[in-house]
Amino acid sequence: MGIRTIIRRTAALSGLGVGILVGVVCVRTMLIESKQPTFTAPTVPEFVDAGGEQAGRLGQAVRFQTVSRDGQPPVSAEFLRMHEFLKTSFPRVHSTLGRESVSDLSMLYKWEGQDPQARPILLLAHQDVVPVENGTEGRWQKPPFSGEVADGFIWGRGALDDKCSMMAIFESVEWLLAQGYKPRRTIYLAFGHDEEAVAVGGALKIAELLKSRGIQLEPVLDEGLSVVKGIMPGVKRPVALVGVSEKGVANVEVEAVGEGGHSSMPPKRTLIGKLSRALTRLEEHPMAAELRPPTSDMFDYVAPEMSWPLKPVMTNRWLFGPILRWQLDQGNSTRALLRTTQAPTMLSGSPKSNVLPQAARATINFRIRPGDSTDQVVEHVRKVIGDDSIRVNAQPGSLIEPSPVSDVRSPSFSIMTKTIASVFPEAIVAPGLMIGASDGRHFVPVSESVYRFVPFVLEPDDLSRLHGTNERIRITDYLRMIRFYAQFVKNFDAPR
Repeated sequence: MGIRTIIRRTAALSGLGVGILVGVVCVRTMLIESKQPTFTAPTVPEFVDAGGEQAGRLGQAVRFQTVSRDGQPPVSAEFLRMHEFLKTSFPRVHSTLGRESVSDLSMLYKWEGQDPQARPILLLAHQDVVPVENGTEGRWQKPPFSGEVADGFIWGRGALDDKCSMMAIFESVEWLLAQGYKPRRTIYLAFGHDEEAVAVGGALKIAELLKSRGIQLEPVLDEGLSVVKGIMPGVKRPVALVGVSEKGVANVEVEAVGEGGHSSMPPKRTLIGKLSRALTRLEEHPMAAELRPPTSDMFDYVAPEMSWPLKPVMTNRWLFGPILRWQLDQGNSTRALLRTTQAPTMLSGSPKSNVLPQAARATINFRIRPGDSTDQVVEHVRKVIGDDSIRVNAQPGSLIEPSPVSDVRSPSFSIMTKTIASVFPEAIVAPGLMIGASDGRHFVPVSESVYRFVPFVLEPDDLSRLHGTNERIRITDYLRMIRFYAQFVKNFDAPR
């Protein structure tokens, strides 16, 4: 057999192989089935706030300056004033549900169900808000604690994060009570007071209290991800992302120690130089990027709804996975879905320009993806730096393991997706990963189904308003939130 014949046959076989591969990709893409829930007519009607009462009550709640600051006790008087306002605003809730204070300022309500064998539901939100940065008050279109209702919005700190959730939960339960609704299963409402700070006296204590009473919850619904627009290439519809897990946290201190001295006679390798080399090595060798649940689950839900050419890429990750990982790794927000991320956030050294420090320190903040652990993070840092003279220590009290991934194949998640579809029929529903922390993580010991979802639509320009200037929520979004929580209660309360 001549060399030309061999080449021709090799080329023919290669072409055949490529053709088969292309065929497999096309067939798999065409056969992929949608994971979206079948839409059912909603049982909770749309709310119309013609008199502005519901929007006005949220505005009033915003006026209470229930601010959390790290290292400072809360201003109890503001929280207690708001509690009295809630009692007055929602008389049916406070005459029907049991209420108890936890850690003085957090609140736990119990709506007794008729079936003691049915696992309870818990709706969770937090009362506190972040401070307004000093010097930025003049940049607000409306004063940050005015709670003004204007131009189709409710304005002020907490309107998005997270008094809207708290107030919408109260409004929904008040409405259900007015309809004569009697729940089959017990329903808990929980409102922590320190989510934006240390989060050790509010939701954590509520979760511990429920555990001590032997209570196992069916779903827990906390704030978290939302309905987003324009953030996912190849998807024209909004995407409702349900957080089924959240990242862990570790602050790792890296320290170089030496003798110090006068800067006029420096050693060949200064402590700051050694520390800089260590930080550079860490940036050059991050922890591995992988498509794991819940990020891989998110793509499973979104892929069938994508347009070409992204649809075959997402559908056939067995083939295009390396390319996809590389592409996602280029963006800051998408990289966080693939990796345990690291960010040096604090540096310290000499107190004076002409003094060599005796110790140079850096604090690195890690956000740990599900599947990794705090121990793995510390070991990774030591291994990558590879210098026994550099001290590596995890800061006490900073270690939070990533939360377990709630099962997206469970009946609870199915009910969750159907509830979202009934209120947001225009949206694609998908599981997602919370890259920040929430109160929901405290309830993992008492629930296998912890969801982090706040039922409003976030436009791209809304993202900067979270913890930022000109925080506000659309009145129409807020009314949908009320409807969502009422629908959530009825859907999960229904017999299965």
